[in-house]
Amino acid sequence: MRRSTPPVPLILLGAGVFLLVLAPMLTWYVEPRAKRTTVDVNVTTVFAGEGRYYDAGAAAVRSGQTITITRRVLGDVAASDRSGRAVWDVSTTIDTPATLKLKDPRRSFKWTTERWVTDRRTNAPVHCCGESPGPFEGDAYLKFPFDVGKRTYRWWDNTLGATVPLRFAGVERVRGYQGYRFSGAVKATRTGSRQVPGAIVGQPRRGQVQAEEWYANDRIDLVVDRRTGRVLNASLSPRVTLRAPGGRRDAVTLLAGDGVAFTPGTQREQVDSARRENRKLRLLGETAPLAAVVIGGFATAVGVLLLVRRTTRID
Repeated sequence: MRRSTPPVPLILLGAGVFLLVLAPMLTWYVEPRAKRTTVDVNVTTVFAGEGRYYDAGAAAVRSGQTITITRRVLGDVAASDRSGRAVWDVSTTIDTPATLKLKDPRRSFKWTTERWVTDRRTNAPVHCCGESPGPFEGDAYLKFPFDVGKRTYRWWDNTLGATVPLRFAGVERVRGYQGYRFSGAVKATRTGSRQVPGAIVGQPRRGQVQAEEWYANDRIDLVVDRRTGRVLNASLSPRVTLRAPGGRRDAVTLLAGDGVAFTPGTQREQVDSARRENRKLRLLGETAPLAAVVIGGFATAVGVLLLVRRTTRID
């Protein structure tokens, strides 16, 4: 009578082959699809640094003041599910010591709201879903694309209303965690106009003038996680000024900051989030495939060996 093959070698062989097939699928199929921008996001980042601003009540520029920038990003999950894009609503307030304690964005020094829509895989802007004010451009804004390279990126500056080239400037650690640093600057550029008393811009004989608003950012430094594109630290030196109509020099500084950067708390939250996201991607793209190859290869070898021995005994 012919003896049946015991199940153990077949189980080992089947499991081994399955794991060997699973390994490249995790690396080449599953892990790349895990690199998608999150839609269910609720993150608040805070910048703080020394600067100066124009106090309209006192009609004077106050120096040596703390400038605070608070940005809240809230994902619109319903719109994201419908469109397949990452739809984020962004609220940004700029506060002086006087307005910060009011805890009301409507009474801040400056308050802006935006709606940012991006491709979840490439991070490229997508012009849909109520994008505002738009149209946005570039390939970096609230985050960089996945797998950041040592190259120049086009960072969207919402105050400028245009992209700014940020060049790779080396490696830097934020709270012990290594990232890529990118740097750039914005030369003084006219961004609009506003009606103000002529005395503010050096024309006291004129009651009201349409002053020119100019914007510059002397230094932009962003430290970015290489794998996820998350911004670990950001430092900005914005300057908003007014000039008399047709003037060539700044007449008054509305707001200026010198190295307004992520607070320690925001840095810690960004680094912790980057660590968690990296562990997940590393598990899918490196750890799990390697384990599948090792265990699958061992199981396959043992299964084949047991089958060969069984066949030899029967013969």
